[in-house]
Amino acid sequence: MANEEMRVLDRLMQEIEHVKEGLDPGILAGWYEKVASDARAHAPQHLVDSIDVVQDPILPMKFEFKTSRRAVKYVLEAIDSNLESMPTATRLYFQKLSELIQAEMLR
Repeated sequence: MANEEMRVLDRLMQEIEHVKEGLDPGILAGWYEKVASDARAHAPQHLVDSIDVVQDPILPMKFEFKTSRRAVKYVLEAIDSNLESMPTATRLYFQKLSELIQAEMLR
């Protein structure tokens, strides 16, 4: 019985570590750049320069997606197309980001 409990605890600890990794600033920065790059690749040429990501140098978990209203569609599509490849915590983070961007567009 104790051996089974240890295996369950080990799996739980591995899951917790996996979730923590998905929210690492370096991992988030990589996904922000991937999303921005994909959005730029699909946006019309005149909107490419309006898509950018800025990471706060002091608060590494703080990012700003700088984009024009006309380019938002391409950013949202890029987020959506990358969700399946993201770690669980990162996916949840970007799903929430997508919701916030959409809510901002409705203002």
